[in-house]
Amino acid sequence: MNAMLSRKLRLKLHTIIYEADTPAGKLFDIILLILIVISVLAVILESVASIHSRFGAELLLIEWIITVFFTVEYIGRILAVPKPLKYITSFYGIIDLLSLLPTYVGFFYPSFHFLLSLRSVRLLRVFRILKLIHFIGASNTLVVALRRSKTKIAVFMFTVMVICIIAGTIMFVVEGPENGFTNIPIGIYWSVVTLTTVGFGDITPQTPLGQLISTVIMIMGYGIIAVPTGIVTTEMARSRVVHSNTQVCPECHENEHPDNAKFCHRCGELLNGRNG
Repeated sequence: MNAMLSRKLRLKLHTIIYEADTPAGKLFDIILLILIVISVLAVILESVASIHSRFGAELLLIEWIITVFFTVEYIGRILAVPKPLKYITSFYGIIDLLSLLPTYVGFFYPSFHFLLSLRSVRLLRVFRILKLIHFIGASNTLVVALRRSKTKIAVFMFTVMVICIIAGTIMFVVEGPENGFTNIPIGIYWSVVTLTTVGFGDITPQTPLGQLISTVIMIMGYGIIAVPTGIVTTEMARSRVVHSNTQVCPECHENEHPDNAKFCHRCGELLNGRNG
């Protein structure tokens, strides 16, 4: 009886924390999103000296309230899954832990107060919430397109790297140390900055041949910028929209299921809210 009650409580907790198909789950995600935004804004405002000197106590109070909520939520996420270690060592589990540690470390070890700036890592948690609400279809389409494009993008990046190395070496030979190109790595750095059209201006070619080469590289840069965009766009156009729900398997924690799925495609467990 106690085991059944415990399982029911765990499933209820799992539904609220991990899913957004229910009113309770949606409300939880909205509250979580608001607290994340407030927390990040507090971190940003705290870095301004004038604001920190005037509202430091209020910002600290807000931070501790949010940290306590996130701590309870972190414990709840651990209790809601059958394999807590899997969640703790997952990407989002580590992010959740890193969003808590700076506040506690700064409290017990004031000399590590600079770690409080790491609280902005909480902003990464927004991606989990966006995935669980009505952005899931678009995110799935983008993920599929990126996966299909990874080989082409890898080849493209390798090609860009080769171009930068060759261009940097040529500029080292053409310009020489007297014009700031003291070694090949400096030349490669310049070629990367020029090819990406950033143009810091800290190193500029002085010879006519060097200026001609830089002109060619800058023109190439405009064409190169469009290549990865075209690759991903083509794959997105070819990708079929993946219609998924927000159900997370309470047993194995798989979170990609079709809209009409009643059971987990990985372990066969009945999905929460699909027992009717």
